[in-house]
Amino acid sequence: MDYGLVIVGGGMTGLALAALLADSGLHIAVLENHPPRPWTADAPFDSRVSALSPASCRLLQQVGAWEGVLARRACAYESMVVWDATGSGEVRFGADEMGEPALGYIVENRIVQLALLDVLARKTPVDLLFSAPMRDFVIRNGQVCVELEDNRVLGCQLLVGADGANSLTRNRSGLDWKQDDPGQKALVGTVVTARPHQQTAWQRFMPDGPLAFLPLAQAHTCSMVWTLPSDLADACLGQDEASLRTRIAAGLDQCLGEVVSVDALGAFPLQSAHAPSCVAERLALIGDAAHVVHPLAGQGVNLGFKDVAALAAVVRNSPDPGAVGVLRRYERSRKGDNLLTRHAMDGFRLLFGNRSPLLTPLRNGGMQWVDRLPLLKQRLARQAMGL
Repeated sequence: MDYGLVIVGGGMTGLALAALLADSGLHIAVLENHPPRPWTADAPFDSRVSALSPASCRLLQQVGAWEGVLARRACAYESMVVWDATGSGEVRFGADEMGEPALGYIVENRIVQLALLDVLARKTPVDLLFSAPMRDFVIRNGQVCVELEDNRVLGCQLLVGADGANSLTRNRSGLDWKQDDPGQKALVGTVVTARPHQQTAWQRFMPDGPLAFLPLAQAHTCSMVWTLPSDLADACLGQDEASLRTRIAAGLDQCLGEVVSVDALGAFPLQSAHAPSCVAERLALIGDAAHVVHPLAGQGVNLGFKDVAALAAVVRNSPDPGAVGVLRRYERSRKGDNLLTRHAMDGFRLLFGNRSPLLTPLRNGGMQWVDRLPLLKQRLARQAMGL
């Protein structure tokens, strides 16, 4: 069967692209190994969450998925507190300063996927091919021939890799992949605290790495993301729960009181990586397949949704979505923002992860300076919010 677009990867970015282009006249296929697990109101919180910016929320609203997110569960966060553990530097961001009802929403990744699938189930031009992973692809006579593991072959004008940091699409394309292994892991889990989170995202920078508490839909429950050296993260996984709870509470400087419980604990290796070029012949990469940034406060998906919006904008009115000129316009439109975000994330990691006492007054002075300059603080926040 021939398609205008085949999207490899049914995660948040792949499904969002399909939903955004469902009314474009293109016949679209989405390939994914398996659908996300069903969700029920009493389901425990997943450890993988995202901090959706207002721009990302608007994209989901545009395609009709936002109502499905809110019908399940999401937590609006109205403020963010960032501070340095080695001094007095602190910055507080408030939604009221931005003229927005919220800085963003903390949502489990699976809920975003399910809400997008609800939308796509009503879109006849989109075929959701679960249990049909891609094996390989070749370009023949100006068309992409996509070979599936079940030996079916799909033809398309444009192949989109939305299959994550270990993208098979990117690997098969021959596109370069530059990556830096910082020797760190993200320790993630769901924590219940003695005091309510106050719809605030809390982030403390420590010499070993930042600890973030992201508020969830229950007042005393947060998603934890703690960046640590790999050996220290592994040691935490092997620690008894009582001592780990004490360690986590101390890590956040007891801001939310004692940690009552820790669930869904896990760790995954971190990397900073990007494809210097995110397009090839009849192929484009989006999301983590194109760039992976440090998971500071769960912001990575917002970059991916910006990719989605940019690619959809150039493809929508093109008679040939895989034409060289179309793909180059997409790449040019995203290169600057992706580069800026990547360098900012890496800069934060290096600045706050450096143990040199010479940098402590610089960090603290810089944070106090930002906190006292409303226009600068507003500009930084609006950039992070995608506004």
